[in-house]
Amino acid sequence: MFIPREIPVYLITGFLESGKTCFLRDILSDGEFTEGEKALLILCEEGEEEYDEKLLAAHKIDMITVDEEKDFTAEFLTNCVKHYQPKRIFIEMNGTWDCQWIFTRGLPGKLSIAQVITLVDGSTFGVYLNNMKGILSNLFLYTEMVIFNRCTADMPLHAWRRAVRGVNQQAMVYFEDEDGQQIDPGMEEPPYDLNADVIQIDDMDYGLWYLDANDNPDRYNGKTVRFRAKVMKSKKFDKDIFVPGRNVMTCCVNDIRFMGYLCKADFADKLEQRQWIWITARIKYEYRKEYGQEGPVLVAQSYEMTGEPDPETVYFN
Repeated sequence: MFIPREIPVYLITGFLESGKTCFLRDILSDGEFTEGEKALLILCEEGEEEYDEKLLAAHKIDMITVDEEKDFTAEFLTNCVKHYQPKRIFIEMNGTWDCQWIFTRGLPGKLSIAQVITLVDGSTFGVYLNNMKGILSNLFLYTEMVIFNRCTADMPLHAWRRAVRGVNQQAMVYFEDEDGQQIDPGMEEPPYDLNADVIQIDDMDYGLWYLDANDNPDRYNGKTVRFRAKVMKSKKFDKDIFVPGRNVMTCCVNDIRFMGYLCKADFADKLEQRQWIWITARIKYEYRKEYGQEGPVLVAQSYEMTGEPDPETVYFN
């Protein structure tokens, strides 16, 4: 039985002048990437940088432009496949368009997302972070890789990484200078004492600890932490499992999510849903089906009842 071959779609997104065209141009100028097969480049915005149409044609790449968000639909993509018959598709997406339907409803026909890469101009990101947090959240939610370009070492790179990872913990984050050379900001030093017998995590530092514990197991494996948390229980958990966590805001109010790690405790059955406690626990790392991978698991040592903090919500910055 003949099974139609899937057509991979590479989605390159970011705001205007974030470097998307230069990034794609470098990729497409190398004919080996398209393997000599027909490809289609869809432009959802036009900036100052341009493509060499003769070079694209030499590599069997057709190029079309979509001017309006309302025209970028599943039906449009289906018609593109019928007309151009590409073996792969590259989309330079307008970063202000809402393209979540691609991920929530899926692409039509044989199309499948192969990779999502987001380009960010480091020289203007601070302005966007202060004024367009909701759009940034949508921009980072489904991406696999975020490349901050035009960066300098004195920019708040660690804070920017947390802004991305707070929305999407699976996203890889890279920083480049104006010449395209990678900048390594190194490992961030947290504001709490990692060498303490019991590491005290203050309310305001919970978001930072949550991400750091996930990213750097060597730092935390076997360490004991103490923090204030809300109790969340589920019938899907074993009786000795609950999740002590916090409501964390990533970019905007609409992105507030409860975040915490699984905790094994012989006193779990004594706790009530949404109670506030101080929890002291040792951190270990193991595979859990709830995570779908290896991750931090807390082994409770003790708890104390406490009141609801003010404010209840914490942040990743």
